[in-house]
Amino acid sequence: MTTLDDTDRRILLALDGDPRATVAQLAITLGLARGTVHSRLERLAADGALRPNSTRLDPAKVGLPMRALVTAGVEQDEFAGLVEDIARIPEVVECLGISGDSDLMIQIAARDADHVYDITQRIMRCRGIRRTSTSIVLRELLGYRMDHLLR
Repeated sequence: MTTLDDTDRRILLALDGDPRATVAQLAITLGLARGTVHSRLERLAADGALRPNSTRLDPAKVGLPMRALVTAGVEQDEFAGLVEDIARIPEVVECLGISGDSDLMIQIAARDADHVYDITQRIMRCRGIRRTSTSIVLRELLGYRMDHLLR
């Protein structure tokens, strides 16, 4: 587990505010040496504290305005193949192993309710799926956030 000091937290907060900031920009903004920012980011990435860079894409902007959460119960001995099958469904944007009544929480992006139905049918055909339950996201009330953990 990575232990964050005040410098790490400042860098991460600045990066959270502007994910496209360069090392040079961060150094100037924070009043730190460029090498310090670079080495800290490299260490955080190597430790797994930073997720791989990705574009934060709004699925609605590419024609997929509907989101749904699909919970699934799975046969445990099919788990490895199941994850491979789910990864092949392009509309699946996240898949989490969870505890409780279900084994997986799968977030999907879709055009409309018919598309949600089609995607859930493809999920049902994945190896090891026993049952699913789908909830449509009506509104995002609090988006994914991390900055409050760094303060």
